[in-house]
Amino acid sequence: VQLQASGGGLVQAGGSLRLSCKASGLNFAIATMEWHRQAAGKQRELVAGIASSGSTNYADSVKGRFTISRDNARRTLYLQMNSLKPEDTGVYYCQTRGFWGQGTQVTVSS
Repeated sequence: VQLQASGGGLVQAGGSLRLSCKASGLNFAIATMEWHRQAAGKQRELVAGIASSGSTNYADSVKGRFTISRDNARRTLYLQMNSLKPEDTGVYYCQTRGFWGQGTQVTVSS
C-alpha cells in the first residue's frame, strides 16, 4: 500500500487549503480512509475519517471548517480546509489499515 499526500503549504489565518492523498496497492473503494495531523511536540490526532459508504466523522476542533471526501475512480482522498487557524498547523497524514503516507506540512500564520 502506498499513500502519497500533497497540497500542504503556508497560508494566512482564515485561508483555505485542499489536501490530496493518492492511494495505490489496495481496493480503495472499500477502504475507510482517515486524515491525521501532528503538531510539533504533540501527539498525532485524528482529524477526519470517511468510510466506504461515504459516512464521515470529524474532530470537534475542525467540524464546520474541514470537509473530507473521496473520489474512488481517481483513488484519491481529499481534505478541504477552510477558515484555517494557527492551531491547525502541523504535518497532515493520510492513513488506512495501519498504512501511513509521508505527510504534508500545513502552516497557518496569524
